[in-house]
Amino acid sequence: MNGVQLLLIIGVGITVSAVAKRRGVEPGLVIVILAAAASFIPWMPRLELESEAILAIVVPPLLYSATREASVSQFGANLRPIISLGVVLVLLTTAALGYLTNLLLPSIGAAAGFVLGAILAPPDTITTVSHGAEIGMPKRVVGVLTGESLVNDATALTMFTIALGAANGEHTTFGQGAGELARTAFVGLGVGVALGMAAIWVRKRLSAPTLETSLILLVPFTAFLLAEEVHASGIIAVVAASFGISINLTLDPKHQYEGGYLARVQESAVWPVLDFLLETFVFAYIGLQLRFVLADLAESAEPGLAPTLIAAGVLLVAAIVIRLVLVYGLFGRWRLRERMSARRAERDPRYRAALERRRTRRGGEPLSAPDNKETLLVGWTGMRGILTLAAAAAVPETTSSGAPFPGRDAIQAIALLVTLGTLLIQGTTLRWLARRLRFDLAGERAAAEAMRDRGRAVVETAGESFDQQRGAVGTALRDRQLDEETARELIAEIDLRQAAHHYGS
Repeated sequence: MNGVQLLLIIGVGITVSAVAKRRGVEPGLVIVILAAAASFIPWMPRLELESEAILAIVVPPLLYSATREASVSQFGANLRPIISLGVVLVLLTTAALGYLTNLLLPSIGAAAGFVLGAILAPPDTITTVSHGAEIGMPKRVVGVLTGESLVNDATALTMFTIALGAANGEHTTFGQGAGELARTAFVGLGVGVALGMAAIWVRKRLSAPTLETSLILLVPFTAFLLAEEVHASGIIAVVAASFGISINLTLDPKHQYEGGYLARVQESAVWPVLDFLLETFVFAYIGLQLRFVLADLAESAEPGLAPTLIAAGVLLVAAIVIRLVLVYGLFGRWRLRERMSARRAERDPRYRAALERRRTRRGGEPLSAPDNKETLLVGWTGMRGILTLAAAAAVPETTSSGAPFPGRDAIQAIALLVTLGTLLIQGTTLRWLARRLRFDLAGERAAAEAMRDRGRAVVETAGESFDQQRGAVGTALRDRQLDEETARELIAEIDLRQAAHHYGS
């Protein structure tokens, strides 16, 4: 790929995105479809990148950006459904789609089948929830899907790495795979926390917004590569570093420093631009591979073009159905346990007293299981996206022995077709479904507005000093007078006012 081609891709992507947004269509869907169609232009060259570069360059900044806007309190409150969706669901989906691939395309081998299963397992929920308010999603659903997006990528990439190892001849049992998943997550968490602490320490001493922003832009790549170097989860490392930096430097009064507001204002403008450029590039890059991947399949004896297209159709339907079934199963089991617990509490005073003590320690009632409408909406939010496309592109051309990687062209073609299919089927109907379910969001919106009014009162009573206002917001958050989302909005408003005052004086 040369520089001119890259600039043309991004330039066309900007134009396409502008038109798509005006028409209320997901830009990524339009870009990948147009790129796939453009790949059939006779003079269109094949664009090639090193497979390792796709994951290392694209995924870390996108994940870091998504995490820095996520709510830690919402993540903790929804930890149970997040683990169910981000770990259990991904593992079961990987196994189911891998097994189905082996039935449909036995010629590529079991290991390559499970590589494809891991690639197709994680949905790209973060793109969806970024438009949650427009779609009409309840806050609970947005919190669950946001948390899922921060966990499922790590689970899927770990399974992807294990399956690649198996394709290279490494012997791995189920127990070894589970142990590897736990180890990579734990070590990745440590790498992310350590790097986040180091970045905070350095940033507070740079005293220059441009340098501070440059440092933070390096963090996701550094966290990912450091973790991968010690064979840990780069995804978990990026998430941990992002959470630590954003919470401490934005909301914790102890970590505020002179001039920090300028760096935060600058970052809030930089990250959306970087997100857009990377997403545009990945969708276009994968779409432009379609003609060449299909041509390679048509020339190959195994698995061949027709079997691959049939497999793609079956796996597309399976990916949608499996998520719906498993989400209903996981959330239904949760509701069943709640009912059983309530009945036991009615019969057993000691058990009821133990539940009361547990609620007191937690500071209130635990969140209940999602209802049927929330379950359906979560189950339907299964569009595949950036990680699926990037992981498919990251499948190496050869195994460690130097032999061609089995079924690589089929894997990439199926990943692209399933991504397109889920975007077309689920992505274009999600807004309609949310409206048909008719969630009553009036109470939720009223509570949010009341919280904002409370936050404005906290700021007004703090005095004229911007630092005092931020400190008051941080204290109110610590004392649970404000929620994290409101605190972030208030800090951003204070930062903007101080920046306007700084540049206007």
